[in-house]
Amino acid sequence: MSLDQDLMQRADSKCELCGSKDNLEIYEVPPLSTASVDTAILTCETCFEQLQDPEKVEPNHWRCLNDSMWNTTPAVQVVAWRMLTSLKNEGWPQDLLDMMYMEDSTLEWAKSTGIGQDDTPKGLVHRDSNGVIIEAGDNVVLIKDLPVKGSSLVAKRGTAVRRVSLVHDNEEHIEGKVEGQQIVILTKFVKKM
Repeated sequence: MSLDQDLMQRADSKCELCGSKDNLEIYEVPPLSTASVDTAILTCETCFEQLQDPEKVEPNHWRCLNDSMWNTTPAVQVVAWRMLTSLKNEGWPQDLLDMMYMEDSTLEWAKSTGIGQDDTPKGLVHRDSNGVIIEAGDNVVLIKDLPVKGSSLVAKRGTAVRRVSLVHDNEEHIEGKVEGQQIVILTKFVKKM
């Protein structure tokens, strides 16, 4: 059987990441010496394009990894881990990464391209009002009433903000949802839960 046929059979003729049956392509998982059924996965055109070009990544498309990260095929696990790791500042991918299990050799393969190797800019550390380090996906509590610019909303003291994301170029800012509205919050006005 050819590589195409092997992958089609393994994947039940659908994208191994999102499940789409349209415009399927072979994605060779880097780094690899030769393409084989063990080092390639079957993807749809959308997944393939976003894997090839990080500029085109649409984070919400990758919510499909909630299901495909449990795939038992190491190549699928590697791609799922890499995409979740590159998107972890969105908040929700960190939860999936925390649940994901991979064999040591598969995790080593996933890390072999350098993804996930300390992507935070040097010296940029987000800290709460007590100096505790805040990371993407953490939960915080407001320690002061905060008026939200451009709206009549006042975020009340004691409000819990769940799964915050970090502002990459400013260690004094984090983002989170308060009453369904995404806002930027100064770290000096929060306490990590």
